Amino acid sequence: MTTIQVNQDRSGKPVELFYEDVGSGAPVVLIHGWPVSQQMWENQILALAGKGFRVISYDRRGFGESSKPWDGYDYDTLADDLKGLLVGLDLTGVTLVGFSMGGGEIARYMSRHGGERVSKVAFISAVTPFMLKTDNNPDGVDKSVFDGMVEGITKDRPDFLESFAKGFFGVSALHHAVSSAVLDWNQSLALRASLKATLDCVRSFSETDFRDDLKKIDVPTLIVHGKSDKTVPFETSGERTAKLLPSATFKAYDGAPHGLYITHKDQLNHDLLAFLGA
Repeated sequence: MTTIQVNQDRSGKPVELFYEDVGSGAPVVLIHGWPVSQQMWENQILALAGKGFRVISYDRRGFGESSKPWDGYDYDTLADDLKGLLVGLDLTGVTLVGFSMGGGEIARYMSRHGGERVSKVAFISAVTPFMLKTDNNPDGVDKSVFDGMVEGITKDRPDFLESFAKGFFGVSALHHAVSSAVLDWNQSLALRASLKATLDCVRSFSETDFRDDLKKIDVPTLIVHGKSDKTVPFETSGERTAKLLPSATFKAYDGAPHGLYITHKDQLNHDLLAFLGA
């Protein structure tokens, strides 16, 4: 198993991230979403590495095969973990690709670390710019939604995640967007995370305001979001991120749910490769 030490927890114990590093060429770093792991990217890894890119995908702390410390699930720390990976692997000219919660890591990294080592960024179904409904963010999602997620995870995490995945991929009684095998696979990835990380990250991705972070982005940017995303609503996130980054390339996918990296994998792979100049 390939890991790299990127940080320490508050007790001084090392935090190690599991990562996969395949292909050769310009580096692309893939940052996974909640509540799964870097394995979600398998279709994108195949496509990008097959077209001459070096593809690095890693498990966020608390998820997959990475260290599972008790704390450090705030975005400042997660952005520092990302910096540790880039520095530790001595990556330069990097394209960062973040899905859902991973888009927040990109925004905070670009602000907190000045975009060091990064040449392009891509936000895929991302939680930016700010999900939570507040007085100065009236179009956000009501806090009760996230409170309900925390309650459901605490009560019965496997059952909650099984139900959550259906909306994640746009599955309904009449619309089988993905197979039952994909749902089972997704569940297996999600259950590898620690309960503490799963809970803490709900608060992090819902309550972190990235509006000022986005203003610091000055590299070529791709935004991809599904118009039928019920997990991270298009109007709340993708559309508003595009307005804050007017020079970005914005791809809105008709009929696509949150988990478009599976349901619309060919379209996403095509758009990522075009953005990378392949």
